[in-house]
Amino acid sequence: MPELLTSSTADVYRSLIARTTARVADRFAGTAQPASGASRAELQRLVDAVDLAGPGVGAASALGEVDDLFLAHAVWFHHPLYAAHLNCPVALPAVAAESMLAAVNTSVDTYDQSTVGTLMERRLVELATGWAGFSSGDGVFTSGGTQSNLHALFLAREAALSAADEPRAHALARLVVLATASSHFSVGKSALLLGLAEDAVIEVADDGEGRMSPEALGAALTDARGSGRVPMAVVATAGTTDRGVIDPLSPIASICDAHGVWLHVDAAYGGGLLVSPRRRHLLDGIERARSVTVDFHKSFFQPVSSSAILVREPQDLAAGAWHADYLNPVENDEPNQVDKSLQTTRRFDALKLWVTLRAMGAEGIGELFDTVIDLAAAAGDLVDADPELELIGRTQLSTVLFRVHPDGAEHAGHDALVSGVRRVLFESGRALVAKTVIDGRPCLKLTLLNPETTLDDVREILEIVKDAAAALAGMSPGLDEVLVGAEVSA
Repeated sequence: MPELLTSSTADVYRSLIARTTARVADRFAGTAQPASGASRAELQRLVDAVDLAGPGVGAASALGEVDDLFLAHAVWFHHPLYAAHLNCPVALPAVAAESMLAAVNTSVDTYDQSTVGTLMERRLVELATGWAGFSSGDGVFTSGGTQSNLHALFLAREAALSAADEPRAHALARLVVLATASSHFSVGKSALLLGLAEDAVIEVADDGEGRMSPEALGAALTDARGSGRVPMAVVATAGTTDRGVIDPLSPIASICDAHGVWLHVDAAYGGGLLVSPRRRHLLDGIERARSVTVDFHKSFFQPVSSSAILVREPQDLAAGAWHADYLNPVENDEPNQVDKSLQTTRRFDALKLWVTLRAMGAEGIGELFDTVIDLAAAAGDLVDADPELELIGRTQLSTVLFRVHPDGAEHAGHDALVSGVRRVLFESGRALVAKTVIDGRPCLKLTLLNPETTLDDVREILEIVKDAAAALAGMSPGLDEVLVGAEVSA
């Protein structure tokens, strides 16, 4: 009989989930480093050894097998030596809500599939638009920042095309989007998906630290119109992925207002500032945007996926409405959110944020984000004071960019160490950092989104980095010491 969750299998469900929860809890308690350090070849061998085409082995056996395969080799974002990407440890109330929504399997595209779920999401959207300063805004939950940015630029495109006094195809070819080089790659990808011209994304100069220059924006808008292009949107970033800096939103909004251009604020990373007790002012001006992206699965510490697009003018969302008789019966006025979303079937991800807010309060979430921002500032000081390390700028959020100079002297030859150091750390699993390129030169990056990570943890990561760099540069006995350290800690 299929192992489906039905009324007749409630006891089986209870037992299976209890055993699964115990396995996961044991892994959380016993994880000694952020990754196992198993090689790609070894992991591929383990994956290939599973007979997915054969007969079923039963849920209990399958989950035990996954414990040994997935949980044993997962990347653990909750570990204090994980400092690579914008991945966060998750709030426990949200994890509990995740299990609840997965079991019920609600889809919030139409009211008749979700009833109270739709109303709860609408309430959260109302709350979030209030955080953003929209007096009567609207929005919808999405799968992530990429989808939210795509949705916003789609709405901006439709608004620009509806205002055009020429055939749609001609107008489409003239549309442009303005953003900095530090904006998220989804801006360029969205332009491609929306059928804009290959050169439709105009790069606006920044202030040298990654923040959009309002003066450069004004000049770029004037130049674009002068060359026959039609600016459809300006994308300001509230938390760039690498530098963690925030574009000057109020001056940018004033320029957009003067030019009559849609302003979209990508606050996927910095959105947690909306509920920060100490740093909400860093988002001053966001209330003047036409649309905003917020990723709750970053700075609100929610499990993936949990994001939203928020709009200042509710009618803007109507541009994506599409009628289907089986989803939009004309005889009722139920709040069917399929009219607002680019998705049809859609998870009730809002439940996770709902439970977290009720458990911790918005200010409690904001305090967690403030904690990691404080840590990043202290970590920056630590890097800046170390003669073997070079700090690359200052963040407003929780990233730390740096290079390593094992001989204490800065020279271009050390750039080659960046990839090697990151690879050594990744292959050992002992600590995980990221790498990126700033002003044409590679550097290492710490992304700190764990409120339980301490400055001592950061200091340990930096020591591992320096040891690896020295070994790669031939200034220490070799990489064995780094790898042995990983084996000991495991």
